[in-house]
Amino acid sequence: MPELRPRRGGRERLPRLDQPVERRRLALPVAPISQERFGAWSEAFARFMGTAQFLVGMTVFVVAWLAWNTLAPEQWQFDPRTLNYTLLTLILSLQASYAAPLILLAQNRQADRDRVALEQDRDRDERNLADTEYLTREVAALRIALRDVATRDFVRSELRDLVEELERERASAIKAAKVKARAKTRAKERARQRAKAGKVARAAEKAARAAEKAADRPADDVLPDPGAPGGAAAAG
Repeated sequence: MPELRPRRGGRERLPRLDQPVERRRLALPVAPISQERFGAWSEAFARFMGTAQFLVGMTVFVVAWLAWNTLAPEQWQFDPRTLNYTLLTLILSLQASYAAPLILLAQNRQADRDRVALEQDRDRDERNLADTEYLTREVAALRIALRDVATRDFVRSELRDLVEELERERASAIKAAKVKARAKTRAKERARQRAKAGKVARAAEKAARAAEKAADRPADDVLPDPGAPGGAAAAG
């Protein structure tokens, strides 16, 4: 709460409206109790109350109480039947009054644990969903990529086509070489024939010239051949 400052005239000053009023806390003594330990103890107690041992023990206790205070002598009875077992009723009431909050506390702790577990499960499911979507996208990308990857059959067919193409090119090259060899052979034959024809033509030309020269000479100028018969005598 904002402090009240006295005015100059001695009157108390009213609190300002722009300042929030602080809440007063009651200074009550608080026992140093660990909430975790108390909660664990309450859960253990609630868990024990839900067992068969507790039910059997409680039944034995109530039966023994009623039998003692009913069949025992009156001077030994501490909760007589005439008072309708007032002490037993008080004990059971106290037990019920304390058991209900302890059970509620245990249920609250269990609910908190369930909520935390549910949040963790939700986070885990979200991560799993994200991982699954990522893997799905990766698998789809791999499938798309595998469409462009050369398979074994595709490579074999491509190699077969390449070998066939090389064989065709080799056959065409061999055929072209044979054609060139034949052309060269024919050219050589033609050259030889031309050379022979040239020689024959030159020989014929020489013979024609010699014949022309022999025809142009007079008969007297022709000397007998000394090696011929009668030629030697004519020369003597």
